[in-house]
Amino acid sequence: MKHIYKIIYFFCLSLLVLACTENEPEKIQIEAVSIGAINTPTNGDTFVLNPAEDSGNTAITISWDSADYGYQTGINYTVEFGLTGNDFASPVVVGTTTNRFLSMDVSELNTACVLAGLAPFVEGNVDIRIKSYVGTQNGLPQYSEAITILVTPFTTDLPKIAVPGNHQGWNPGTAPLLAASGFGETDYEGYVWLDGIYQFLAPDSSGNFDWGTTQWGDDGTFTGKLLIEGRVDCTSPAGYYFVQADTDALTYSTTAYDWGLIGSATPDGWDSDQDMTYDADSRTWVITLDLSADEIKFRANDDWGWNYGDTGADGELSNDGDNIVVPQAGNYTVVLDLSNPREYTYSLTLN
Repeated sequence: MKHIYKIIYFFCLSLLVLACTENEPEKIQIEAVSIGAINTPTNGDTFVLNPAEDSGNTAITISWDSADYGYQTGINYTVEFGLTGNDFASPVVVGTTTNRFLSMDVSELNTACVLAGLAPFVEGNVDIRIKSYVGTQNGLPQYSEAITILVTPFTTDLPKIAVPGNHQGWNPGTAPLLAASGFGETDYEGYVWLDGIYQFLAPDSSGNFDWGTTQWGDDGTFTGKLLIEGRVDCTSPAGYYFVQADTDALTYSTTAYDWGLIGSATPDGWDSDQDMTYDADSRTWVITLDLSADEIKFRANDDWGWNYGDTGADGELSNDGDNIVVPQAGNYTVVLDLSNPREYTYSLTLN
């Protein structure tokens, strides 16, 4: 009888071991096998970006074949841009997705190309590659073969030159700037506090200001003519100036301006200005006074020949623009900010 029990015991034990063996999960082996090619765009495609186009329009759609990890699993893809010849030493990550395509609008493509190192309005080569990985820790990364596209990006930043001089210790990096009316234009303007001698200075290829780039000075006659070779320092008595320089025509001019507030909202109405005070630290003109709920403008030298209003009520000033509405009566601090060339602004703060 005991013998029969032993047989039954070992039979049940065998069944249990067999069941455990059959239910043991299959081991999954995930490894980087391959990554597919980029399908669009194709090598050598050309893109000319236009600042006048709607920045939200689709500019490019990048698509690629699936990566292979030896097992069906979730795959993440990252699209990278790099300046041709740099071998993706500092890649620009333009997007990450689980899809096998990524679209970029005009603004996104332009930004990525500029960040990669392309110069505005100049055609340059950009490499594109796809990185695949699994999990959240960039596991088992793979990189596709790169393709190269030709892109002409743009910038909406206005070209600028600096005005180093006595007024700021001849330090190019902190010098006030003049801005041109558009890219490729040479008609620079801006407001500068001057105090004695100064020159005009071009930026380097990266847009930074330091000695060693092109410098312009007076031709020695002090009649508003510029020279590069043989120049002497320009000079102006201490004061606040509207400065203009044309580096193609080689001319410059300075007009001294003091600023005031005028209008039906001020204590003297439209009859006389309320003088503003220049704050050298903030490079702004400031006044604190009582205003009624009416209108104001900024006027230079107590004369209507040069005045600023706000056409469109967007906080940006334009010469001879619309009157500025004071929303309610009260004591205000009014600030006129002319420190950013061609982007002049103001503020009204109720105290």
